[in-house]
Amino acid sequence: MAGRLGCLRFLSNTSSLLSKKSPVLNQTPVSTRCMHFNYVPDTPAREHGETTRMNLFQSITSALDIALAKDSSAVLFGEDVAFGGVFRCSVGLKEKYGSDRVFNSPLSEQGIVAFGIGVALTGATAIAEIQFADYIFPGFDQIRNEAAMYRYRSGNEFDCGKLTIRTPCSAVGHGSLYHSQSVEAFFAHCPGLKIVMPRGPIQAKGLLLSCIQDNNPCIFFEPKILYRSAIEEVPIGDYTLPLSKAEVILEGNDVTLIGWGTQVHVLREVAALAQQKFNVSCEVVDLCTILPWDRETVAQSVKKTGRVLISHEAPITMGFGAELAATIQQECFLHLEAPVERVCGHDTPFPHVFEAFYLPDKWRCIEAVKRLISY
Repeated sequence: MAGRLGCLRFLSNTSSLLSKKSPVLNQTPVSTRCMHFNYVPDTPAREHGETTRMNLFQSITSALDIALAKDSSAVLFGEDVAFGGVFRCSVGLKEKYGSDRVFNSPLSEQGIVAFGIGVALTGATAIAEIQFADYIFPGFDQIRNEAAMYRYRSGNEFDCGKLTIRTPCSAVGHGSLYHSQSVEAFFAHCPGLKIVMPRGPIQAKGLLLSCIQDNNPCIFFEPKILYRSAIEEVPIGDYTLPLSKAEVILEGNDVTLIGWGTQVHVLREVAALAQQKFNVSCEVVDLCTILPWDRETVAQSVKKTGRVLISHEAPITMGFGAELAATIQQECFLHLEAPVERVCGHDTPFPHVFEAFYLPDKWRCIEAVKRLISY
C-alpha cells in the first residue's frame, strides 16, 4: 500500500508539471536539473519522408495512432490509458478510436498481461501498458510462464505473438525506489520474448511499430526521463526499424562503449571526454534490442578496438552487461588488450538522495576508460 501511495504522490507531481505548457513548443518545458547527461538528437533518414518536431512521448503516441489505424483488431489498454496515460502517451486515442479499442484496465498488472495474452491468442493485436516498469513484477508469472512459452509448449500450433507490453523505465531524477528501476535483465532470461529499449523519439517510433508488427511477444521499455527531454524531427508517417540490430552511432578505434536507452547519451559524452583528455578514439554502440541481441555488430567493434566498456543503470550483479562481457571474452578473447570493464548501478535498491552516486555517469565511465587504456 505504501508503494502505491508513493506512486500516487509521484503521479500528482507529474500531473502538476504537465499543466505547465511552453508557449514556444506547446509542450511541457524540460528541466535538466536532475539529468546526468546531455541529449544529442538523431537525424531522420530521408527515406522515411516528411518530419515534424516531437518529443519521445509524442513519437510513442504517433506510433500507437498508426498501429490502431492500420489494424482494426488492435486494442490499447492499461491503467489510465483512456485518460491519456500518466506520461500522456495515449492522449486523444480513445476519442479517435473509441472506448472499445482504447480503455482503462483494473489496477492489476497480472490481469493486464493475462488479458493481453488472451487477446493475442485470438489473433488480434494487444498493446498493453504497465504504468511503471517497477510494478511489472506482479505480471511476471504471466509474462514468463505463459507469454514467453506459449509457442513452444504448443509445438508452434498456438502463440501470443501479437502482444506488445510497453512500460516506462529507468532513472527520472526523483523516482527513488519504486519509480527508477531498470529491470530489463529479468526478462532477458526468458526465451520467447523480445526486449527493446530506444534512445530517442525517431528510434522509439520505428522500434515500437516493429514490436507491434512482430510475431513474438515483445516488451518495450521507454526511458521515462527522455519523454520530454528528448526532442527530434520525427517522420510523421509509418516506418519501422529492425529489431535485434545494434547501431554504431559513433565510430572509433581505441575503445568500444556499449549501452542502451538513456545510457547511450552518457557514453556519447564519455567518448567526447576521452578524445579531449586522452586523445582516445571511442566507438559508441547502442544495443537497441536486448533480446535477441546483435552479437555480430558488438564483436566486430570489439575486435577492431580491443578494449570495451559496458554501462547500464541496472545493478551490476547479473545485469545484462554480464552476458555481454561473457560473450565478448568467448568470441573476442584473442583481440582483447584489457579485461572488459562494466560501469553500472550498484547492488542496492535505487536511492533517492544518493541517486547521483548510484547512476553510471560520465565521470565513473571516464575512469573506466582510463583503466582500459593504461592496462
